[in-house]
Amino acid sequence: MEWTIWGGFAAGLLISTATSPVGVSGAVFLLPIQLSVLGVPSPAVTPTNLLFNVVAGPGALWRYRRDGALRGPLARRLVVWTLPGVLIGAAIRVFALPGPGVFRLLVAAFLLPLGIWLCLRTLRPARRRPDATEPSARVLAASALMVGVVSGIYGIGGGSLLGPILAARGLPMARIAPATLAATFTTSVAGAAAYAVLALASPGPVAPDWALGLACGAGGLIGGYLGARLQPHLPETALRLLLGALATALGAAYAVQALA
Repeated sequence: MEWTIWGGFAAGLLISTATSPVGVSGAVFLLPIQLSVLGVPSPAVTPTNLLFNVVAGPGALWRYRRDGALRGPLARRLVVWTLPGVLIGAAIRVFALPGPGVFRLLVAAFLLPLGIWLCLRTLRPARRRPDATEPSARVLAASALMVGVVSGIYGIGGGSLLGPILAARGLPMARIAPATLAATFTTSVAGAAAYAVLALASPGPVAPDWALGLACGAGGLIGGYLGARLQPHLPETALRLLLGALATALGAAYAVQALA
C-alpha cells in the first residue's frame, strides 16, 4: 500500500536524524514500527531492517568522512569482527532461532542498566580521564563479534549495543559515532546478502520487503546526513545523555514486552 511506503520513508527520516549523531543507525527503533504498524512478517522483517541500514548508512558516513571522523583504527576493528558475527547470526535466525522472549530479556538486561548508568555518569561525572582509550583488542573483538551475531539475528544494527559499551569506557562521541555506523553499514550489507541467499533454501518469508526497505532507507539516507551534520554542533553532554536515554528506553520497552 502507498501509505506504508510513505510511512516507512517518514519513520526512517525522523529516526535516523535523531540517532545518527550518537552512532546508532535507528534500525533498532524501526524494527517495532515495521512489525506493528507497517505489517512486515517475521523473519522477513530482519533483512528488511538490514536493507534499511544498507541504503541509509552512506548518508551519515559520507558526512563523517568529509569531516575526517572515519580515520583511525577503531572503525576498522569493529568492521573486522562484526562481519563474521552477522553471517553467523543470519544462519541462526533462519535455521535455529531462539524465542523472541529470550532476546528481549537479554537486550533489556544489557541495555537498561547500562543506559541508566550512562545517564547518571553524564549528569554526575567522575573525574575525567584524558587518557581514555578503546577496550583492549581481545575485549573489542569479543564484543564486536557478539554484537555482529545479534545484528544478524534481529537486524537491529550494532550501534545501539556498541555505542553504550564504548561510551562507558569514556570515549568521546566524535570517535564512537562514525566507527559504530561504519560497522553497522558493513555488517548490514553482508547480512542482507546472506538473507538473500538463505531465502533460496527456506520456504518461509525470508527475503526482505524490497519496496518498504528502500523507502525506509531513503528517509534514513537523508536523516543520517542531517544528524551527522548536526553532531559537531551538539555538546558532548547532550550526545551522551541522548545515547543513554535511547539505551534506557529500548531496554525498558523490551523488558515490558518480554514480561507482558
